[in-house]
Amino acid sequence: MERPLIIALDLDDATKRKSLLDQFNGESLYVKVGMELFYREGRQVIHELKESGHHIFLDLKLHDIPNTVQRTMKELASLEVDIVNVHAAGGKKMMSAAREGLEQGTHAGSKRPTLIAVTQLTSTDEETMQSELLIQQPLNEVVRTYASFAKESGVDGVVCSAKEVPLIHDACGSNFYTVCPGIRRVEDAVGDQKRIVTPKQARELGSWGIVVGRSITSAKDPYSVYHQMKKDWEAKI
Repeated sequence: MERPLIIALDLDDATKRKSLLDQFNGESLYVKVGMELFYREGRQVIHELKESGHHIFLDLKLHDIPNTVQRTMKELASLEVDIVNVHAAGGKKMMSAAREGLEQGTHAGSKRPTLIAVTQLTSTDEETMQSELLIQQPLNEVVRTYASFAKESGVDGVVCSAKEVPLIHDACGSNFYTVCPGIRRVEDAVGDQKRIVTPKQARELGSWGIVVGRSITSAKDPYSVYHQMKKDWEAKI
């Protein structure tokens, strides 16, 4: 898999999604299907996107007891998406169960979906983590530890802020996938994200993939913004 720029299809109805994708004239994209979209349209949206030649990150952030996560991942594997994820806060047994479920559900001859784990949401800062989640360790240490637990559990990589990529690669190696949301252009509004960077900064920090939502989907010309951000993302360091 190439180092993707993934468009988050966080739109509130099918018409808007189809209108957005129509602007790309059949170009094969990496897209993120999140909870809102999947819960609204289910498996059908996955089938439609695959038939259109798109690569899919199914972003459901599973977090439950290991047995439930294992069975759920077995079902999700049958969709043959490219990337799926869990919350690292579910613990090592849960993450190992997720990997096992994916292996059980992947059809013979097919590639198992890449499994990544969320360390801390990019909407979470250290103050929130300590005062509301009651995790008293520094944010960077929590992210590093969760990433290490994910690797020990057979997970392929993590979802993290691009600012945390160097410390994750230091702990888990440079081949450990890092998928980074919270990506904005300099001129974009921050919104509800806290730990944000530009595509160019994400590449310089060593990110493997980036997820971009509103900067593209809310733009007047999504096609042009996408290709400009992709150019910045793929620029040689």
